[in-house]
Amino acid sequence: MADLWAIETAGLKKNYGGVEAVRGLDLQVPAGSIFGFLGRNGAGKTTTVKVLLGMAHATSGQVRVFGLDAASPRASVEIRRRTGFVGEDKDLDGYMTVEQMVHFTAGFFPAWRGDLQQRYVHAFELPLDRKVKALSRGTRTKLALLLALCRGAELLMLDEPTSGLDPAAAEEVLQALVAHVAGEGMTVFFSSHQLAEVDQIADHVAIIDAGRITVSGALDDLRERYRRVQLVFDGAAPDAVFRSPGIERVARKGRVLTVLSSAGAERVVAEARALNPVSVEVTPVTLKEIFLETVARDAVRVED
Repeated sequence: MADLWAIETAGLKKNYGGVEAVRGLDLQVPAGSIFGFLGRNGAGKTTTVKVLLGMAHATSGQVRVFGLDAASPRASVEIRRRTGFVGEDKDLDGYMTVEQMVHFTAGFFPAWRGDLQQRYVHAFELPLDRKVKALSRGTRTKLALLLALCRGAELLMLDEPTSGLDPAAAEEVLQALVAHVAGEGMTVFFSSHQLAEVDQIADHVAIIDAGRITVSGALDDLRERYRRVQLVFDGAAPDAVFRSPGIERVARKGRVLTVLSSAGAERVVAEARALNPVSVEVTPVTLKEIFLETVARDAVRVED
């Protein structure tokens, strides 16, 4: 079933000296998806990207991209040939003009798409005669994205692609990604801590915290599973223990007891009825709320 996954890791660990940057990462990225890889700064996102691209070697565990073992030197070359990468630093030759940079890069890729080149030069309003070093940060990002999209890659990996961009430039980049995936059928894997951007364009997400995956799945499924149940009582809320599966957090404040569940609300509500609350309200949970809850240090917390 490896052909179902553009990226697959099992028990991936990466240590730098005595520091565990990635700790047993299990990740499955469906082919053809826009996969958002979410986490705080320092959570292990960039390290994971480097291991996937063969820029760093895993300490242990398995890493496969296109079904190829990323630990194999020969396979790693093939993976990079079939993958476009745009990093946060946008490493481009500043002394070339935009046109020179495009033609220089195109020469390395026999499958270069001239039609896409023309489309994105126009859509991104790239000044062909201007030196790369004179471009704004937003325009440099658009140029780097063009170079990645036009090479005929099957997988596009982006590390904080909109970092430092103004909202208009960020929106332009995101819309270009969505349109490209729809038209070309490639897979996009992008690491970010920008929740709104991931929520806007991703169909699958994984949240990494302290080197481990805390949540992963289709975004629509996560939205369906996560529910907040709020109970209001006549007097002070009881110090209740819930045994339903998927309890992520229980918070008590005054007359209100709030339960966050990652397994729907039905069984939580059934348990809650036995506590005789005055009212029970079930509400959906946003990706931002899921992120903020699941990067907490403890899976279940009781707050007074």
